[in-house]
Amino acid sequence: MACFFRRTIAAKLGRTLQQSEDCFMPALSAVPVFKKQQTADFKLSISTLRISGILPSSGDIQLQTEGLASRLAQDSVVEDISAGCGVINFKVNRKLLVQKMLEPFGKDEDEKFALNSELFNSLKRGTTLVEYSSPNIAKKFHAGHLRSTIIGNFIANLKQCLGNNVIRMNYLGDWGMQFGLLGAGFSQFGCQEKLKQNPLQHLFEVYVQVNKEAEHNEDMMQAARDFFRQLEQHESEAVSLWRQFREITVDEYQRVYKRLGVHFDIYSGESFHHHQAQEVVQQLQSRGLLKTSEKGTGVVDLSSTGDMSSVCTVLRSDGTTLYITRDLAAAIDRKEKYHFDEMIYVTDKSQAHHFHQLFHILLAVGHSWADRCEHVPFGLVLGMNTRRGEVVFLEDVLDEARARMLHNMNQSKTTKEMDNPEDTAEKVGISALIVQDFRGALRSDYKFDWDRMLQAQGDTGVFLQYTHARLRSLIRRNKGVEAVIFDPSLLLEQTSITILQHLLRYDEVLYQSAQDLQPKHLVNFLLKLCHLIASAHRELPVKGSSQDVAQARLRLFSGACSVLANGMRILGITPVDKM
Repeated sequence: MACFFRRTIAAKLGRTLQQSEDCFMPALSAVPVFKKQQTADFKLSISTLRISGILPSSGDIQLQTEGLASRLAQDSVVEDISAGCGVINFKVNRKLLVQKMLEPFGKDEDEKFALNSELFNSLKRGTTLVEYSSPNIAKKFHAGHLRSTIIGNFIANLKQCLGNNVIRMNYLGDWGMQFGLLGAGFSQFGCQEKLKQNPLQHLFEVYVQVNKEAEHNEDMMQAARDFFRQLEQHESEAVSLWRQFREITVDEYQRVYKRLGVHFDIYSGESFHHHQAQEVVQQLQSRGLLKTSEKGTGVVDLSSTGDMSSVCTVLRSDGTTLYITRDLAAAIDRKEKYHFDEMIYVTDKSQAHHFHQLFHILLAVGHSWADRCEHVPFGLVLGMNTRRGEVVFLEDVLDEARARMLHNMNQSKTTKEMDNPEDTAEKVGISALIVQDFRGALRSDYKFDWDRMLQAQGDTGVFLQYTHARLRSLIRRNKGVEAVIFDPSLLLEQTSITILQHLLRYDEVLYQSAQDLQPKHLVNFLLKLCHLIASAHRELPVKGSSQDVAQARLRLFSGACSVLANGMRILGITPVDKM
């Protein structure tokens, strides 16, 4: 695999420059491939060696490059060494490249391909807690929560496949004044019968009605305040109604999560921490961090000069806690309960300031582990409409994706017969949603486009699924042909070599994704792999080839299929076998 070649080249450099071979690993990387164009396999960055002090930082970098390249000898593994512009290029023995890259796929190690790479040794392992999705209870799942759900799922999958113990947490918005409004509204506009028939739709209607009423009716606002106070004081009738709303919502959400292929280990929420929030207030007070503003609210001064020019409000003037106070309590409780090594919050970028304040206050209170907390922000989805108009609910989007995909499949001449076309259309539609979302930087807003998203030939989730289904079909049709041992010398065509060169980058792509938690690296890697596979289908036929050639080509296709499927699962996509 890639680490074998990387280590061999690093050892050669170590011997030449009298340094530990480990010094060279960060400067070595696989060369990105270009279709129809021969490239080297690995490159060594001379500027990285200069920065790390292995080579002198002064002098002409190109002369250094050419000088070092001339000192490196070819051997049985590295068959060509050449100086480029500030880099040294290495081409490895072609037969050995084929043998080493496809070896794991004959040993039932398909799912572990590249995951044992020594590149990952520098990553911190341990327990990772990921908080994502986090919708508000008593409301239908809004389409706006899709991004947090699928991004958080990707991060959890990635961390898990790289050896972390991952805790997937859904922190529900299940506390606050909106439940005062809903509770007061339900007693006036609610109906238990309607609640049973269409729970979230009925609660949504009640919430809209009570908000309208509260705008011009002070009595209704007072009733809402009274209900929330009853909740805070744990009065049984209010708590019973609130609990009913919460259970109904979680049941409905779990149905949507199942469709998305998403699961959680823990359903938490603000309600779990409203008592602990008062303890946080006491801690802030005892450390002299809690101040009283002119309005009578409790604030923490975050300014570097201590002049109250930047404050964070943690208490209302009536002594009740706020969202950030409960977030502080939640973070402290999680550390005590789960002993996490890192905690990742996945929310939209409008909350960046909130998390900056949260981490700042945690550090001020003395929780040094707050340095290992991270906020992964994302941008807005623009223009997400269905045929029925402006989208509000996620289920409408999922239904529309399934319906459109089913229509496209029915229109296509290449669609295979399948047992459950609706289920396939659902999976392919969801993969189209995910890939459209993941192609760019998470922080960027993007324009939602149904037509482009569902194209079978573009850089889409449909193309990933089509490629995987086509590979699975090829493997099924040739059952019994593939052998444990194959002849690497039968895969020396440039088309084969280009696929294997691309697979050399897989561990680097996962490493880069783990560094910045951006799915675009993996998405673009898999899309490129699919384009290379499409060329290989045309140029490396299995049917009509001799048995030896067919066996070798099947090993190449099954290896590529395994990497594609593994990468798709990390993204949160369920690969389909027929399409």
